[in-house]
Amino acid sequence: MNRLPMPIASDLLPAVRASCIAAGEIALALFRPGEKTAARTWSKSGGSPVTEADIGVDTFLRIQLSVLLPDAAWLSEETVDDALRLSRRFVWVVDPIDGTRAFMGGSPDWAVCVALLDEGVPILGAVHAPACNATYTAISGAGAFLNDAAISVSKVASLKEARIAGPKPMLDALARLEAFEPADKIPSLALRLARIADGTIDAGLISPDARDWDLAAADLILNEAGGRMTGGEGQPAIYNRETPVHGMLVASSNGLAEPLLSALQRLRDGQPQRI
Repeated sequence: MNRLPMPIASDLLPAVRASCIAAGEIALALFRPGEKTAARTWSKSGGSPVTEADIGVDTFLRIQLSVLLPDAAWLSEETVDDALRLSRRFVWVVDPIDGTRAFMGGSPDWAVCVALLDEGVPILGAVHAPACNATYTAISGAGAFLNDAAISVSKVASLKEARIAGPKPMLDALARLEAFEPADKIPSLALRLARIADGTIDAGLISPDARDWDLAAADLILNEAGGRMTGGEGQPAIYNRETPVHGMLVASSNGLAEPLLSALQRLRDGQPQRI
């Protein structure tokens, strides 16, 4: 399978990065640190919150990215899905604001996320957290970066020494099997993965029902930083399916992947105690 030539992906990244930063400025205008957002808010049909900032960023990025690669299809949390993407080689995958609830409540842990898929595989990713002054980027095969400095996952190889983030019910269940250090909650799933990539934390648990736009950009960044995100059986995430929804996932450095998957297997098998 031929991927997008690296020079072309490299040429695209600066413009994608700039677009994410400009989109972040749109959201920042309505963000209030430690306070409720100034943006108008409402609930989508499933009950998830959305704000005028989500919509404004989504519209801006669709215009910008469509100019960069006109043949690419579009998949975004805030745009009605178009099945045309299933027949396209290239697909932009966008989460205008990953961590909308954090944005609404004044937490800085939200991010603008953009990935480019080539035949369902992320080849370019950007996760920009404006309120944290953090921009993570990666191109397939070229490493991962935070604000232009190369990053890599931690070298921790024991769960007992690991800082692990994730939903509290999953952490509580894991704690019945293994000793580890629970990390502070990271509302944005993309930032949870990005902070594994830069070594801030060592691993993360991801509950079922994450979507392509939550994961694709940060998955590539994590992979390029020396880590990996997999399903409970160790399989990689598959993107641009008809229903872009994922089951339970785990993310970590390669050194922690096997112990973490082993613990989760024991959890599924109903083993209640640590060993």
